[in-house]
Amino acid sequence: MSEYHDFYTAQLAENSTVPTLLCGHCRSILPAKRIFANEGENRYDLPCDTIGLCSADDCGAVNCCDEAMRAADRERDENRIAV
Repeated sequence: MSEYHDFYTAQLAENSTVPTLLCGHCRSILPAKRIFANEGENRYDLPCDTIGLCSADDCGAVNCCDEAMRAADRERDENRIAV
């Protein structure tokens, strides 16, 4: 059973020049320093590979970033093709 009963799915910000992940709970920007691989000693018991911790004072949600990261990769690949 997961240690975190409530976790959220991060979203990729639309129309952003730089790929930006948003908290799935409060829609605040997830700082790059608080996005990390879900492995090793600090592994969160969540079914995802990348975790983002919201730094908003009134939130602090744990986010799964897998889908948002894949969307950012797809967007980057599409932009590379369009050039």
